[in-house]
Amino acid sequence: MKKFSFLLIFSLFLFTACKKDHVDATNTKTLQSSINDMTASLPTIKQIKFNEALYILKTFGVEADGDVAELKALGQLIDGKKVPEIMAMADQVAQKNGIEWASTAPPSLGEMNIFGNETAKESDPNDVKANSLSITTRPTGDDGTGAPTALQIVPRLVDNAGNPVSFTGAGLEATLEVFSNGVKLSTAKNLMQDNNFKGFNLKFSSLPAAQVVDNKIDITVSVKTTAKTFKMTKIGLDVNPLLLKVPAAPKVDSTAVIQDPAVIDPNNPNATVPSTTDPNAATPTTPAAPKQPASDPKSTVSGFLNNVSAQNLKAAYNSASNPSWGSYESFSNPTSGFGSVKNVSVKNITTNASNATSASVSATYDVTDKSGKTTSLRATFGLKNVNGDWKISSYKINP
Repeated sequence: MKKFSFLLIFSLFLFTACKKDHVDATNTKTLQSSINDMTASLPTIKQIKFNEALYILKTFGVEADGDVAELKALGQLIDGKKVPEIMAMADQVAQKNGIEWASTAPPSLGEMNIFGNETAKESDPNDVKANSLSITTRPTGDDGTGAPTALQIVPRLVDNAGNPVSFTGAGLEATLEVFSNGVKLSTAKNLMQDNNFKGFNLKFSSLPAAQVVDNKIDITVSVKTTAKTFKMTKIGLDVNPLLLKVPAAPKVDSTAVIQDPAVIDPNNPNATVPSTTDPNAATPTTPAAPKQPASDPKSTVSGFLNNVSAQNLKAAYNSASNPSWGSYESFSNPTSGFGSVKNVSVKNITTNASNATSASVSATYDVTDKSGKTTSLRATFGLKNVNGDWKISSYKINP
C-alpha cells in the first residue's frame, strides 16, 4: 500500500514537473502546449489578461504578414519568457503604439485566441453585427504655410442604413494599408474597442517621396470581427509633397583648411612668419584632389528625369545644384516649373564629356504636360562634382 502511494505521488510529481512555466517555441505544437501550461497555472482573470497580452504582441509586436508568419515571429519574440516578462513586453508594445491597454487593467479585448479559434462565444464582444465599413479622411496639422502635415483616417462599422453600429469592450484588429500606383508603401495596425475609435494618423513624412506618384495615395482599411472582416478602399488622396520622406544627403567630407602663412596665430602672436622667398621654408600643403564620383554622370540625369516623370520633385530638385532653377517652390511651380509635367518618356541619354570635376550629358525625351500636350526635347545637362556626387549645374534645351 505504501509502495502504491509512493508511486501515485511520484507520478503526480512527474506530471507537475512536465508543465512548463516558460515559452517553448521549438515549433507551433510546443508553443501552444507551453502557453496552455502557463495559462492553466493562472487565476481566471489573469488567464484572460495573459491571452490579451499575447494578442497585443502577435498583432503589434512583430513584423509579419499572415497569421502563420505572425505566430512564428511571436514565438521567436517570447521564446524562453515567463508570464511576468510577457506581460511587461505587452505593456511596452501597447504604450509604443498608443493602444489603451495595460496588463494591470481589467479584461478589455473580448475573447482573444492567438491560435486562430474564431468561433463566436455566447457573449463575445468581438462578434459585432455590422453591414459594412465607412471611412472618413481629413487633413490635419500645419507645416507653417497652411498646408497639412498628416491625414486622419477614421473607420466606422455601419448598419444597412449607413448608421454607426454601437458596441463596446471589443478588441477588433484594424489595419491600414497605404499604396501609390499599386505599390504598398506602409502598413499600420490598431485596436478598435468601440465605434468612437480615433483611427489612424498618417504622417506625410513617413511616406517615401520616390514612391509617391502624382502626389496621390490610395488607402485600404480593414476591420476584423469574429465572423467577418470588413474592408474599404479610398483612391486618389492628396499628400503634401514638401513633407514626403527624402533620403538623407550624403555626409560632406571634411577638408583641411589651408592657412595663409601671413596670418598671425592669435594663440602665438610672437611666432615668426616664414618668408615666401626662403628656400628653407616649409612647402605649402597641396590642396586635396576632389573626391571622384562613383557613378556615371548620365545616371544622375536619368534619375532626375525619372523623378520628374513620377512627380517626385523634391528628389529631382535635390539631384541638382543649378542657380537658374532658383528655389524649390520655383522649380516645382505647377504653371511655370517642373510641376506642370505629367510624364517624361526618355529615348536616349549619352555622356558627351567627363573629367574629375565636370561632365556634359545629352538627353532626348518626350515631355507630356498635365493638359495632355506632348513635346519632344533634346537637352544638354551640365554637371559638377560635389563631394563625390554628380549634381546638375546647368540645363539647355537645344533646337
